[in-house]
Amino acid sequence: MAATFTTREIDVRTGSTETVHDLTGECLSFLRDTARGRDGLLNVFTPHATTGVALLETGAGSDDDLLATLRDLLPADDRWHHRHGTPGHGRDHVLPALVPPHATLPVVGGELALGTWQSVCLVDTNVDNPDRRVRLSFLG
Repeated sequence: MAATFTTREIDVRTGSTETVHDLTGECLSFLRDTARGRDGLLNVFTPHATTGVALLETGAGSDDDLLATLRDLLPADDRWHHRHGTPGHGRDHVLPALVPPHATLPVVGGELALGTWQSVCLVDTNVDNPDRRVRLSFLG
């Protein structure tokens, strides 16, 4: 069977606070519509200069721990050369170097092959832009 490529773009409202938004449900829904029992790869990509995609456990504090760690590593102060937007916004432009704007994940038998506690998340520290896009692409 020849490989096929299917892509869908979804809108995510992250609001006006730093956030870790769980995309796992959207990924599963996309794969139900497109993978149809096939093996392949799911690519999750956010076309923004200030967001990232991470795999982590959510709901048990890890999402808050990630945001706290990013605040420690990338403080919202006046050290940044990139200075438009809210104070410290330059740090948001450094975020994708630490939390890349993409992830490629295995799909086995049409199912996302994540570990027990892994979730696919959009990480957004930019409080100036509450509306985000995420592109989901399946190759299989």
